[in-house]
Amino acid sequence: MRQCNCLLTKDMSLTLLPLFVLGLALLVVGADLLIRGASRLALALGISPLVVGLTVVAYSTSAPELAVSVSSATAGQPDLAIGNVIGSNIFNVLFILGIASLLVPLVVARQLIRLDVPVMLAASIGLYVLGVDGNISRGDGIMLCASMLMYTGWMLYSSRRESRAMQTDAAAAGELKRATAREYIRNLALLGIGVGALVLGAQWLVESATGFARAFGVSDLVIGLTIVAVGTSLPEVAASVVASLRRERDIAVGNAIGSNISNILLVLALTAVVAPNGLPVPASALQFDLPVMIGAALACVPIFFTGKLIARWEGALFLMLYVLFTIYVFLSATQASILPEFQAALIFFVIPLVVATLLGTTLRAVWLERVSTNSAIERHRNE
Repeated sequence: MRQCNCLLTKDMSLTLLPLFVLGLALLVVGADLLIRGASRLALALGISPLVVGLTVVAYSTSAPELAVSVSSATAGQPDLAIGNVIGSNIFNVLFILGIASLLVPLVVARQLIRLDVPVMLAASIGLYVLGVDGNISRGDGIMLCASMLMYTGWMLYSSRRESRAMQTDAAAAGELKRATAREYIRNLALLGIGVGALVLGAQWLVESATGFARAFGVSDLVIGLTIVAVGTSLPEVAASVVASLRRERDIAVGNAIGSNISNILLVLALTAVVAPNGLPVPASALQFDLPVMIGAALACVPIFFTGKLIARWEGALFLMLYVLFTIYVFLSATQASILPEFQAALIFFVIPLVVATLLGTTLRAVWLERVSTNSAIERHRNE
């Protein structure tokens, strides 16, 4: 038996390690190309980087979720399809925004607070309401797809309207510079190559990591709960981290929020449309996973509102919550003996502490803003 394990480890090293390294390299290179092409294309088309992050980058990085969910639903594994979307949305907010803001504090654009975070929250709550009857039907999927089209259309329309005003001012000042056809083609090529590298790199990384886990005796259940759920979100991780390092902060935040919106209104919607009998929603998802997803979306409201910035400590808070969520899922799946104690600690200590912290920072931000406004009014009167 010991000899078999040694041979397995040797074969694993020869086949899986290069695949793992190549997958990681493709993710990094693909994310860099995607962000570079997207930011340049936004400038050339007169669309803000935030809107590009919410649409082009978010839809592109959601390709693995779409592939996994559709193939799972058509193969008779609907639980994996809906679990993949819910798990990815929790990961996008708690892990991706957490790790990106730890690298560089992320500035939050006003549009995110006014439109995109409310849309993400409404989509999350809407998914719960649609799933209360135990099924996301084909009609529900069509309705969600229509919502996605309206949301995308409004974003592009409003962004182009603002851009035309800016271009008019630039033209009047003699500063307007139009992109050439060659620049459009080059940026589109960077975008396409970046998307392809991200998808392929994520696939190779998931395959190699799954092989490593099985070689070391990790069960398929744990692999599904960790590697597959996280693996489909690796393009979002790479895109947001690289965008943060390149100081494209609008793309970093917009990618995570936009991916959550597209995961529900596009990925899950299309999966429900192509699934033979819609998507059944497990009772466990209604009792735990969907409320956690809604809670993660709700947590964005006070954090985005306070100072219009995701600070490093807030990113650390997000990461801590994701670690606790992962531990709970693992303990629940394995029916560990310490599950009741861990659950009690979450309910009676961690969750109240997080809620009190977010509420306190929100009230402090409101008070400081009111003081600042009153001071400005008083100065204006004195002048």
